[in-house]
Amino acid sequence: MFRDRQDAGKRLGVELEKLGLQQPIVLALPRGGVPVAAEVAKLLKAPLDLIIVRKVGAPGNHELAVAAIVDGDPPDVVLNREIVEAYALDDSELRILIAQERPELERRRLAYRGKRLPLSIAGKTAIIVDDGVATGTTMKVAIRALKRRSPRQIVVAVPVAPPDILAELAQEVDRIVCLSQPARFQAVGYHYLSFPQLTDEQVTGALAEAAQERRADQPSIRRRTAKP
Repeated sequence: MFRDRQDAGKRLGVELEKLGLQQPIVLALPRGGVPVAAEVAKLLKAPLDLIIVRKVGAPGNHELAVAAIVDGDPPDVVLNREIVEAYALDDSELRILIAQERPELERRRLAYRGKRLPLSIAGKTAIIVDDGVATGTTMKVAIRALKRRSPRQIVVAVPVAPPDILAELAQEVDRIVCLSQPARFQAVGYHYLSFPQLTDEQVTGALAEAAQERRADQPSIRRRTAKP
């Protein structure tokens, strides 16, 4: 049981710190993953960024994902080919469905990141953080999109998840760090004493605070360039 997302992030960061990961970049799945990831980034003294995923629902059944869009430059589209084939969707139909979701992805990107581009993870260790995993669908999409961006390795770090889902995710990534794997998993929120819904403002506030703390930890340009 975790006190709140910050508590979970601190405990997760301690475990990740032991691994000595090379050039880590912490990527939060918003919204709930942001306060967890902020604590991880603080302990690892690593950059914090987001990986924003928008589901593309099937015709007449928006809860069933035929694809997902992942924010990037350009955005990545990850198809759920089994669902695409089940609905017999052709390329033009897929393009229409994807185009319908692009405005919401763009809204979230602007709300959370503004005009700042995603950090490059090429050659770096990408650590994907969320406040927990239930079905693993969003996490899988994030992983598959990140693989296209040439990271050194991909690590999934979550406070809590069911063992069977972790076993599936383990086939997709280089390493998983999970603090709690209850056999009888319910919703993620059951494993927190405090688990409020977060607002966009809280997300941007956490990102700004993390960026400020990281700048404070970095040696100044003057110190780095000063000559004896």
